[in-house]
Amino acid sequence: MQHLDWNDPDWQRLCQKLRTSTTLAAIVLSAWQMGLCLAKLIVQQQLGERAQAPLSWNCCRGCGAPLVSKGFVKRQMLTLVGQIEWKRRVGRCPRRCPGSQQAPLDEVLRIKAYQHCSTELSRLGCLLAVFLPFELASQLLLQLTGIIVRDDTIWNWVQGAGQSAIENLKLQLQQLADGQQPQVESLDATLLTIPLIIAADGVTVPFRRQPKSSKGKILWQEVKIALLARLGKHQTKAGETVTRLYQRRSVAVLGDINDLKPRLQLEAFRQGITTAPQLMWISDGARGFWRLYRECFAHCAVGILDFYHAAQHLWQAASTYQHGNPARTPQQWFAAMRHRLRHGFGKGIIKELDWLSKSQNTSEATKPILRQVRDYLKTHLDHIQYHTFKKQGLPIGSGMVESACKWLIQQRFKGTGMRWSENGFNHLLHLRLAWVNGRFDPLFADESLELKLYSPNR
Repeated sequence: MQHLDWNDPDWQRLCQKLRTSTTLAAIVLSAWQMGLCLAKLIVQQQLGERAQAPLSWNCCRGCGAPLVSKGFVKRQMLTLVGQIEWKRRVGRCPRRCPGSQQAPLDEVLRIKAYQHCSTELSRLGCLLAVFLPFELASQLLLQLTGIIVRDDTIWNWVQGAGQSAIENLKLQLQQLADGQQPQVESLDATLLTIPLIIAADGVTVPFRRQPKSSKGKILWQEVKIALLARLGKHQTKAGETVTRLYQRRSVAVLGDINDLKPRLQLEAFRQGITTAPQLMWISDGARGFWRLYRECFAHCAVGILDFYHAAQHLWQAASTYQHGNPARTPQQWFAAMRHRLRHGFGKGIIKELDWLSKSQNTSEATKPILRQVRDYLKTHLDHIQYHTFKKQGLPIGSGMVESACKWLIQQRFKGTGMRWSENGFNHLLHLRLAWVNGRFDPLFADESLELKLYSPNR
C-alpha cells in the first residue's frame, strides 16, 4: 500500500488534535478524521494499482480503427472519504474522430465522463433528501461526512435518480400492458397464508402556477395513494392478540384514477394477488376508487367502505333533520344510528331514512339530504356489513392508508411555504416510493451501498 507521509502537515495536525483531546467525544472524532484520511489513501492506492493493469484497447466507434494510448490522465472525484485523485490510461482514435476518447478503467469502475461525485455519496444525499428539505439535507450531509455539497447539487442528484425510477416504472407498465405479469416479490412462507388488503385514498399537494416561480396563488392537485399489505396477527408481551400489517407496499401518482389503475395492478401482481387466500379492498366513498374496485378487484375481493366515512354521512343526515322526537337531539339520533350501523343494521337505517324523506313532518329543504344519504348507504349496502367484517377479523377503517398519506406525502411535500413543480415533485415522489418499498439501492448500483457492508460495528 502507498505509504502515508507521516510528516505531512495535515496528518501532523490530526495527530496533534488527537493528543490534545481531553474528552471521549473529542478523541473519537479525532480518530474518525484520521480514519477517513487513511481510507482516502487506501482508495487512491487501489485505483493507482488498477490503472497499471494491462488492458486491450477497443476500436473507434466512428471509423473502426483501434484506439491508441495517449498516456495517463488525471481524474478527480468527490467521494464519501473526501476528494480523491488518480491517473488512468486514456485512449483515442488515431484519426481523431470526435468522441473517440475512452478510459477503460472508468468503464470498469462504472463512472461516467464528467461525473464529479461518486455513486455512494450521491445515494446518501438522495436518501437524506427523501426525508428532509434539500437545504437541511445538505447541512446534515456535512455533519455526517464533513463533505460540503450544495443543496442544488443534491436537488440535481434527486432529479437524476428519480428519472431513473420513472423510466423503470414506465418499462414495467409497458410490459404489463403487453400481457407480461411481473415477478412476485419473494415473501416469507407465513405471509403467503394470510390475507392481502388494499386501501386507497387521496391527498392534495401545493404546486406552483408558474414554472420556476413561487409567485401567484397555490395550485392544489390531488395525489392518489394505495397501500397493499398482508394482514396478520401478532401477540403482544401482555398476551393480547392484535392485528398487524406486514410487507407494506405503497403506490402513488400525481393524476387521476386512470393513472393509478395500472400502477396498482402492477404492485398487486408483485404482492401475489393471484395466490392470496383472501383479498380485501377498503376506501372512502369516492366514486373513482369504487369504480377501480369494480373494474379490477370486485371479482376476488371483499369491499369495505370506511366506517368513519359512512358515519360522516349519517351525521350529515342527523344534523340537518330538525323534526321528529322533540326529546331527541341530532347528536342523540346520530349516536343511535352510528351504533346500529356498526352492529349490522344498515338495512334498517336505509328504511328509516327513506321513511323520513317521505314524511310530511320533514321539511322540504331536508328531504334531498336524507335521500342522498339513503342512496349512498344503499349503494354500499354490501360494503357496510361491519358486524360481519369484525367477526372475520377484518378492519373497517382506512386509517392505514390515511397514515400512509401522512408519512409518504404530507410530511415531505406539505411543509411551510413549500410549492412544487410537477417534475420536481414526481422525481422525489418516486424516490420516496422506492425507499418505502425497499427498492432504493437498485436505482444507484447493482450491489448494496449500505454502510453495514463495511462498518466494523455490524
